[in-house]
Amino acid sequence: MTSTHAFWLAGRQATGDETLDVTSSWDGRLVGTVSVPTDAQVEEAVAAAYAARDEFAATPAHVRAAALDHVAKRLIERTEEIGRLISAENGKPIKWARGEVGRAASVFRWAAEEARRFNGGEAQRLDTDGGGEGRLALVRRFPRGVVLGIAPFNFPLNLCAHKVAPAIAAGAPIILKPAPATPLSGLVIGELLAETDLPAGSWSILPVANDKMPALVQDERLPVISFTGSEKVGYAIMDSVPRKHCTLELGGNGAAVVLGDFASDADLDWAATRIATFSNYQAGQSCISVQRVIADASVYDRLLPRIVAAVEAQVTGDPNDDKTDVGPLVSEDAAKRVESWVKEAVEAGAALLTGGDRDGASYAPTVLTDLPADVTLAREEVFGPVLSVQKVDGEAEAFAAVNDSKYGLQAGVFTHDLQAAFRAHRALEVGGVVIGDVPSYRADQMPYGGAKQSGVGREGVRSAMEDYTYERVLVLTGLAL
Repeated sequence: MTSTHAFWLAGRQATGDETLDVTSSWDGRLVGTVSVPTDAQVEEAVAAAYAARDEFAATPAHVRAAALDHVAKRLIERTEEIGRLISAENGKPIKWARGEVGRAASVFRWAAEEARRFNGGEAQRLDTDGGGEGRLALVRRFPRGVVLGIAPFNFPLNLCAHKVAPAIAAGAPIILKPAPATPLSGLVIGELLAETDLPAGSWSILPVANDKMPALVQDERLPVISFTGSEKVGYAIMDSVPRKHCTLELGGNGAAVVLGDFASDADLDWAATRIATFSNYQAGQSCISVQRVIADASVYDRLLPRIVAAVEAQVTGDPNDDKTDVGPLVSEDAAKRVESWVKEAVEAGAALLTGGDRDGASYAPTVLTDLPADVTLAREEVFGPVLSVQKVDGEAEAFAAVNDSKYGLQAGVFTHDLQAAFRAHRALEVGGVVIGDVPSYRADQMPYGGAKQSGVGREGVRSAMEDYTYERVLVLTGLAL
């Protein structure tokens, strides 16, 4: 894994004048060296994508679908290899990394299916009024143009897939920028796409440095921007290009509500296990990981020790070990930030029940209670293995606590009450409500996104394809209807 990796420029391999070293946050070893494109090569990729936009939009659906099916198949064939690569560059435990490969394959498979059925068109008769006699409207969708996809480090393969696969399915050329910390997984997608018959210029994968991005963001030949990452960067992008079409998948402050009817020992054991697992999976580096537990007073005293025990049972350590549940964060700086936020909360009066220790880039799974409302940990996305638990009195107070956040990505509600489930769906200001489980569930084909400062637009294959396209109406005249 230590050879120099080329990038993908208009469907072919290329190298630049500079390189980027990718290192493991677990043991500091060199995972790989990536060639970085020059400004001239970036311009070449943009020009090629812009030139290819009409040809690619007209590419038959079966060609695009076959390419997407091929990538899905090859991802499954190479699951172990690619899983090891994700784990090495990201620090993700291997069992979660294998799961990420499977999810990425699912994204490409869904995209292949959508490519075959998308844009069949909707016919509308217009003779509902006298002036429309003999007229018929056909409504179809066409690509807005070239997509600039900007992916984060936490799911370095699957979130690249969520940019690339819907664009190809919709016939929109795409330039993908993987995260600088984890470019290798994104480049694997290039390897697999290069085995297909997609037109030259329809895709490029460029590990561009972050400080080179403003020029790309501003380029008028790239009318669509799909960004997943931090709130600060996402809104800065949108503010800088107000006339472009932007999809922003940003942060969260995921809440899991445990209502009073979820009260048997089996219920509470299930809730505690799920909460512990999904506050710490990916080392908490998921925008829908559990950061807040909001428990009804009637179950709080029985639930809390179960959560602490389940968190302490999480196996931490070497991400290469199949038994490991929690590996390191993406960098030591990330772990230091988490450490500082927990320290601030404890100094302000929060009770630390377990965890709170850092070792290099690793941070111990942590549980706090009595979290003051004004500390950073209460208001921001921690993006680390840290969980707070609070007691509330009744459903209304629980839902108000969920909504007391600038974020609104997803929420989980543990209840058996169907009416409560529908009340949660109506009351919670989030993009998705998961009943009977944590908020950390995402089916890659469903609409995914948030409310408030959690972003704009939706991902999920079909939803992204709609974002990348627009409606165009054809009116046919002189028909005998």
